[in-house]
Amino acid sequence: MSDITTITEDDLIDSISDALQYISYYHPLDYITALGEAYEAEQGPAAKDAIAQILTNSRMCAEGHRPICQDTGIVNVMFKWGQNCHLDSQRPLQDVVDEGVRRAYNHPENKLRASILADPAFTRRNTRDNTPSVVSVEMVPGNTVEIDVAAKGGGSENKSKFKMMNPSDNIVEWVLEQLPSMGAGWCPPGMLGIGIGGTAEHCMKLAKQSLMDPIDMGQLKARGPQSDIEKLRIDIFDAVNAMGIGAQGLGGLSTVLDVKILDWPCHAAGKPVAMIPNCAATRHAHFTLDGSGPSYLPAPDLDAWPKVNWQPDAAAKRVDLDHLTPEIVNSWEDGDRLLLSGKMLTGRDAAHKRIKEMLDKGEELPVDFRGRAIYYVGPVDPVMGEVVGPAGPTTATRMDVFTETMLDLGLLAMIGKAERGHDAVEVIARYKVAYLMATGGAAYLVSRAIKESKVVAFEDLGMEAIYEFTVQDMPVTVAVDARGNNVHTLAPAKWRKKIAEEGLLEPYLA
Repeated sequence: MSDITTITEDDLIDSISDALQYISYYHPLDYITALGEAYEAEQGPAAKDAIAQILTNSRMCAEGHRPICQDTGIVNVMFKWGQNCHLDSQRPLQDVVDEGVRRAYNHPENKLRASILADPAFTRRNTRDNTPSVVSVEMVPGNTVEIDVAAKGGGSENKSKFKMMNPSDNIVEWVLEQLPSMGAGWCPPGMLGIGIGGTAEHCMKLAKQSLMDPIDMGQLKARGPQSDIEKLRIDIFDAVNAMGIGAQGLGGLSTVLDVKILDWPCHAAGKPVAMIPNCAATRHAHFTLDGSGPSYLPAPDLDAWPKVNWQPDAAAKRVDLDHLTPEIVNSWEDGDRLLLSGKMLTGRDAAHKRIKEMLDKGEELPVDFRGRAIYYVGPVDPVMGEVVGPAGPTTATRMDVFTETMLDLGLLAMIGKAERGHDAVEVIARYKVAYLMATGGAAYLVSRAIKESKVVAFEDLGMEAIYEFTVQDMPVTVAVDARGNNVHTLAPAKWRKKIAEEGLLEPYLA
């Protein structure tokens, strides 16, 4: 029998903490390279602008060591534990891992947002340190411990799909059926991870694990598929991009940068299939412990980042939020790019829920919403003199149920990420207001437009409190105008037709 390798508690904690800090501000280089290639190929102006924001934000975060996205994710830690390795600890593995998470998320120089809630069905209390994490362990031969660490944002995780298929069902067709219901809340362009087989829970795990593999679709297409799984990857990749959804759902050529698939034998009576998207804030890293000490990931070469420096569109309309009127809002058209300056309010799920409860009880609200714009955001805490930490938009559809209530209070504009639901669009048109979309995956870039920040209500809700931001030239796109024209419906349809008629993807399908 080989000698036993001892993995100390401190080495595991330090390695996990370092990896989580690392992935909070460094994109994987394979993602950045693929996104840079998508930027060069993109022909959709709105999509190209969104990709430019994501790339610029990525470079800023890599240089400033601040989070790529304000949603710093739920932590997933996947072990391949060598059977000759011993963990020198009196605590359960879950507790040791969570201590690494706790240290990473409370790091004084780069504090990450705590998003994990205990008692999920009822009181939904924030645990304040982003624990517990989700841990999985596979025992394998050997004297090392291999670890994948990922931080999965809620916007993409919420779009996970699963089906117990019949054996004869077509997987490509099922994927294409799911994409419209996923909308753009998963912040494309990203990846699709697909699991096939096993049992229901194992199939979902396969889909998540597949997202840890590096992007290699370009290389795969160049050499051609050598297995049925590789051919299926290409078929799904081509079919999804032909839908014209594009970056942030704004219509364009790049919806996915890669499709990953892992499979496992399953029962003869079925064919479990799971799909989990990875967003523009792709965050994962791999390291190995061999008993010699902690693993610290090396800093990447910043020269590998594409030379993209987003600047506000000269044709964008400048908007003074302090003098916003229904007439100004009515002048906007879907797809218009705006630069917002002045004071806006913030609020998301918990704040909207509390407002509704107060109104139902006949209580007076602490904030006047008349003539205002509200930004759906839960920012990261500021550090080192910042006004606010990374403050990108959250998925707007979660606020759809509160839309009419809020518009009754006199709101003129809402700002969030991705599309609105059909009913919310009808309400927006009826009230003749607008929904504006900020780019998901550009949280640090957006935060630079925020010049002042103060809590004005519900301080006990933490990052979900109502803030008042003073912004200067904050970039947004009119996603739903006052007539109900919806860019997330109109633009993909236009680009789907354009791709089909003009063969725009043919150079990338070879």
